[in-house]
Amino acid sequence: MSTRDGADPFGAGGCGAPTGAPLNEPVTSTTRSIGSSDQYATPLVLTRVIARFATVWFQKLGLTSATASAMSGCRTVCVMTATPVSVVTGANSGIGRATALHLAEAGHEVYGTVRSVERAEKLRDAAGERGVDVHVIELDIATDESVRAGFDEIVQRAGRVDHLVNNAGVGGNGVVEESTPDRLLDVMNVDLCGAVRCLQAVLPGMRERRSGTIVNVTSIAGRLAAVAQAPYVAAKWALEGVSEELALEVAPFGVRVAIIEPGVTKSSIFGKNIDLPNDSGAYGAQYEWMMQMYAAGYVHATDAIEVARIIRHAIETDEPTLRYPVSWGGAAIVDGRRRMSDEEWIEMGRVDSLDEYIAAFQHHFGVDIST
Repeated sequence: MSTRDGADPFGAGGCGAPTGAPLNEPVTSTTRSIGSSDQYATPLVLTRVIARFATVWFQKLGLTSATASAMSGCRTVCVMTATPVSVVTGANSGIGRATALHLAEAGHEVYGTVRSVERAEKLRDAAGERGVDVHVIELDIATDESVRAGFDEIVQRAGRVDHLVNNAGVGGNGVVEESTPDRLLDVMNVDLCGAVRCLQAVLPGMRERRSGTIVNVTSIAGRLAAVAQAPYVAAKWALEGVSEELALEVAPFGVRVAIIEPGVTKSSIFGKNIDLPNDSGAYGAQYEWMMQMYAAGYVHATDAIEVARIIRHAIETDEPTLRYPVSWGGAAIVDGRRRMSDEEWIEMGRVDSLDEYIAAFQHHFGVDIST
């Protein structure tokens, strides 16, 4: 669970490295479309290929062979050593802050978006303690104008976006009967439409460069209909579907999509997501089941750095998968629901007591939610 809070492919600063710089540096996603691995390229082959094409074209332009050789060598080094530019939304706390810091420590040029730069002291302090830079951008994913302005600033400063981590989001409690359409739409506007706004801002550049990664942080609630969380479930299921479709659509352009599905993770969401509508008075048991899951999760919650490491892995791996369940209960609950029949799922709702629900949950998912 998380909390809300076409450019030059070689970067805004030009070549930057001297012609004689070493060519065996780790390769970022900007070289993925050339056919290398995500970690190491074959510098000699790349150098020869790029130099040959560059020499031919420079000669057509009337440049000397010496100039062509120098310029082609410089451009080769730039492609090989370009610093990846990564944007993390909702970077002010929890998974977002951990991811922004972790990517910065890994050598990424990181832009962390927050709704208020004045309230980003903890992010700035944590970056300072680690000796890394996280560029703080004020951006509210709930509005078109704010997303446009924020990404315009990022591209103006960095030249491009190589990796987008759509982490920002809000929770939303309520059984279906008591979740008004307006409440559902409010959560969807952030958790679904906010992610879509951001990915739409960066995809044209990624398609043009034929390289990039979209990481959408959903939840295990996007794979299992978590009881009494209808607004949140609706938004996360929708984001799962959009992400799966997107992965298929952008694959021909060399763009990777990854879906991160956290279970219970240490985050400020525990303090923010405490509403229990129960307007009708008919669903006391269902809200009790939900709060029991929260209580157990609070005790066992995984540190956000574990999710951050999975996100980095999804960006950098040579063997990507579409989905990455992570955190306490994540993989076990997803696997358990896959094994359950729909009839078994419905039957679990007919238990007579909280103790029976806890026992049924452990039986089906192998996760102990007792406290």
